[in-house]
Amino acid sequence: MNLKKSLKMPAFAGALIVSAALLAGCGGVSDAQYAELDALRQEVRSLEGEANTLKDERAELEAQISGMNRKLAECNKQKEETRANLNKIPD
Repeated sequence: MNLKKSLKMPAFAGALIVSAALLAGCGGVSDAQYAELDALRQEVRSLEGEANTLKDERAELEAQISGMNRKLAECNKQKEETRANLNKIPD
């Protein structure tokens, strides 16, 4: 138990020194880094806008495909009705 107590203080001091060294290494943010961050943010906004445009186009194309599938189903139905009616006609 005394061993644990005697090791707590040096471990705490070591952790304090390491964390102080890490914090000291974290200087400020330079103007170039701010400019790069702003450029990246602008690129993200641009890509998000492009993604939204593509999603809208996709939704429009899916709606067109759905409409074409409905027309195709109606044509197939009329085709089957026509075949059935042709089969009813005596030779």
